[in-house]
Amino acid sequence: MSSPGTLGILVGGGPAPGINSVISAATIEARTRGFGVLGIQDGFRWLMRGDKSHVRELGYDEVSRIHLTGGSMLGTARDNPTKDPAAMAQVVATLGKLGVTHLITIGGDDTALSSSHVDRTTEQGSEQRIRTTHVPKTIDNDLPLPDHIPTFGFQTARHVGAEAVRALSEDARSSRRWYIVVAMGRQAGHLALGIGKAAGATLTLIAEEFTAPHVPFGAICDIVEGSIIKRRAAGHHHGVAVLAEGLIGKLDPQELEELQDVERDDHGHIRMAEVDLGRKVKVELQGRFLRRGIKVTITNKDIGYELRCADPISFDAAYCRDLGYHAVRFLAGGGSGAMITVQNGKLVPVPFASMRTAEGRTRVRNVDPSSESYRVAREYMLRLEPEDFRDPAWVERLAEAGGTTAEELRARFLPPAPPAPPAPPAPPAPPTGATQEVRS
Repeated sequence: MSSPGTLGILVGGGPAPGINSVISAATIEARTRGFGVLGIQDGFRWLMRGDKSHVRELGYDEVSRIHLTGGSMLGTARDNPTKDPAAMAQVVATLGKLGVTHLITIGGDDTALSSSHVDRTTEQGSEQRIRTTHVPKTIDNDLPLPDHIPTFGFQTARHVGAEAVRALSEDARSSRRWYIVVAMGRQAGHLALGIGKAAGATLTLIAEEFTAPHVPFGAICDIVEGSIIKRRAAGHHHGVAVLAEGLIGKLDPQELEELQDVERDDHGHIRMAEVDLGRKVKVELQGRFLRRGIKVTITNKDIGYELRCADPISFDAAYCRDLGYHAVRFLAGGGSGAMITVQNGKLVPVPFASMRTAEGRTRVRNVDPSSESYRVAREYMLRLEPEDFRDPAWVERLAEAGGTTAEELRARFLPPAPPAPPAPPAPPAPPTGATQEVRS
């Protein structure tokens, strides 16, 4: 019986819990079907250079128990072959020299884009196209899947992140301080919102709730300050505010001028984790309160890197086995050029073409602020709301807690009332005699 071909497996982008489970399930299923299996180290990095040495054969013994472990046995990298047609051609040529006939890529939106290019590129002088499929991986949960389908790794990252925020909440209560926690997620707020909602954070702030293209840094600080004032008025001097790192992308370009030296990845994205948003918010808020004679202890904390290589929880370990199995099943059945999803227990391939924008980028799934899930999260946050300004006695308590006056508090935090609609024009007066009946 002839071999159906050789399957290559590679991982791109940042780590996420469950990678090894996908590798394990795909390897076992491919071997069972007669494929040879090659694990390719460090994503597209060495393929782009024509280097065939960074590969290893994968068999049952190598992968039988790795599905319960975090990290990636094949490493991972963000090298981007789509920026240079020559690099893309080198990737396809190197895969051809390795004998790879089928390719599974595991990664986020940028790795999905690279995988789609492999699918569309035929090695020069060859008629055979390498069949590709992509398994969506990101703790950001931002790939264009149906709303109820998470990207793998998200559930584990949310779980571990929520445990961390619960511990910080207890530390905040014990030491009478505030924590400003910035959660990874790039431009999407799924992870920050999921962590804040599950952990019962005092406040969670995500970029998607702002409809304007840009948001002043001061407006972000205003919301957190309002929450601190409201807690103080209720007699509580502690809390945790979770901020999504996507807020960085909402800042006005003038306020981002100082970030020109911030490192960018091979896909052109600012490495948001390198921008110290939490510290900037902390310093601004402490300064505001000190100018009004109030000392508030605030500590900033970033959450993200410690989530990416955590051992997968049972959900992701099982979910990723499904994804790895179905990825091989899809390729073995002649499929190519699609992202693997499992919906209602069934394989549902999502074609690469349906995932891209008009500019050729992978579409991003953002939090929908009109969804019921967001509304529930919002109901359990503590913010200064218009309703807080209806009771004069409560407004006085808020003002005292914030070291200001009721008038200043209203001016700063109460949204201006919308202008009254113009009165309709009065109907014209009837001409003299217009009501007199006319008879012939």
